Amino acid sequence: MDSPRPAKRSRPVTITDIAALTGVAPSTVSRALTRPGRVNPVTRERIEAAARQLNYVPNSQARALTSGRTRTIAVLVSGVTNPFYFGIIRGTQQELKAAGYAHLLIDVEDSGELETQMLHRMRQSLDGAILAASRLSERELIGLAAEIPLVTINREARGVPSVVIDTPAGIGQAVEHLISLGHRDIVYVSGPERSWPSEARWQAMRATAAGHGLQVRRVGPFPPERPSGSAAADAVVNTRATACIAFNDLLAIGMLTRLRDRGVRVPEDLSVVGCDDIFGADFCNPPLTTLTAPIDQAGRVAVAMLLSRLVERSTPHPPRRSVVLPTHLTVRQSTGPAPAEAGRP
Repeated sequence: MDSPRPAKRSRPVTITDIAALTGVAPSTVSRALTRPGRVNPVTRERIEAAARQLNYVPNSQARALTSGRTRTIAVLVSGVTNPFYFGIIRGTQQELKAAGYAHLLIDVEDSGELETQMLHRMRQSLDGAILAASRLSERELIGLAAEIPLVTINREARGVPSVVIDTPAGIGQAVEHLISLGHRDIVYVSGPERSWPSEARWQAMRATAAGHGLQVRRVGPFPPERPSGSAAADAVVNTRATACIAFNDLLAIGMLTRLRDRGVRVPEDLSVVGCDDIFGADFCNPPLTTLTAPIDQAGRVAVAMLLSRLVERSTPHPPRRSVVLPTHLTVRQSTGPAPAEAGRP
């Protein structure tokens, strides 16, 4: 006759079960599993062996109640399908994994309202959050930073730690490049209306052009997506400018397709510059001149800044409040000399 099989456990193993097996108090089990240095090594080893025997799985919520930490960081992006955020996601995930933290990715769909809702909803499950290209106002960001440790990427707000990819300086390089090619009529293809980077790039473009005695124009705003490039291209064609700088590479790539369909030659009739140097920018027809940015590094630095904030009370030096990462212009075949005549077919 077969021996009876042990009954299946109908509930998860708890520290009380481990305490019963080892003959110690539940509080001792808790300390052994969360603060092992505070428990006698012999007792700790007996508790750990019992935990393995019972297949104990730590409850992250219960652990958070005792330690005040969940070891989970949220990374909020405006659109998970945008290749720009691939680097942010990769950089933050690598850094968080190395530090023993879980990485919670949240797509806020380019909505400041959803951004706020998700942070409030997940507040008790997070140690902190990294906001990439937030659409929130400065006042809203400051208010959230008072509730939860935050670091922003490509967004500045008074008193909120930030990592800024210096695309405004790169825009200055792009304007200088176009002027050196003889362009005097340059248009900025702006991104979302509430985008802080878009406004910063526009102001940098204006300042650099003014230094050469030129005025620039802008069209838009446009969603930062490839399909929006068709409307953006039509708007630029209507200005009869000889060159344009797009808010991001997705817009610029969409523009190249539409311009080709319309018979507008790039760069012979119109020079096009993108921003971010995403994967595929060098595979376009023609390959896209764009601003190359340290996107992965921005994610890693943001995590390092946030984790420093979480332990700042135990360190003699306060964490950094702001980091600026440089960019540079990568020249490819989508820019060339201004046409002899400003008009285009």
